[in-house]
Amino acid sequence: MAKLTKNHKEALSKVDKNKLYSLEEASSLVKEITKAKFDASVDLAVRLGVDPRKANQMVRGVVTLPHGTGKDVKVLALVTPDKEAEAKEAGADYVGLQEYLDKIKGGWTDVDVIITMPSVMGKLGPLGRVLGPRGLMPNPKTGTVTMDVAKAVTEVKAGKIDFKVDKTGIVHAAVGKVSFSEDKIAGNIKELLDTLNKLKPTASKGVYMKSVYLSSTMSPSIQLDTKI
Repeated sequence: MAKLTKNHKEALSKVDKNKLYSLEEASSLVKEITKAKFDASVDLAVRLGVDPRKANQMVRGVVTLPHGTGKDVKVLALVTPDKEAEAKEAGADYVGLQEYLDKIKGGWTDVDVIITMPSVMGKLGPLGRVLGPRGLMPNPKTGTVTMDVAKAVTEVKAGKIDFKVDKTGIVHAAVGKVSFSEDKIAGNIKELLDTLNKLKPTASKGVYMKSVYLSSTMSPSIQLDTKI
């Protein structure tokens, strides 16, 4: 077993594993216990009372975090020539079509989000094996397949993220950076949790939001009170 560092021991000593922290307490504590020398991401893990194997209990959606993610999101816009200027003006990092389809075919996936148009989706089908496992396949449900390319690029750059419950019933999402103020971290968490509550499947019985844990890249996890 790896030996705990002095900083990690100190962080563990400040987290009461038997306590359910309020949103404000957790947002403050995650900043206090993170000793990384870089601006660590703040992540949320929400265990839902759903069975993701059943289509009527799948939870997937998008949310625009009011204070952004703190991450410089690299966007690829796979668009026809008439939409290229629009995508570039909105801030897309890479804009084009065939040249990028060829690059992806060769294994290139150095982007965070791909935005495209309905007419281009047919060309992406054969690339599913490359894009699918990396969560990069555009989807109309998440707003990444659209004719309003500029709006989609702007929203992603501003902090729009998509999430999906994994096979164990957990939703993982980045909700900011340790450099954010407590209020901004708390505001982003609240927005995500409110969105998850709105997406509760009617087929989900019993407790829906089973547990919520907050952590940074290098910190122990903090359990939140789900009744927030």
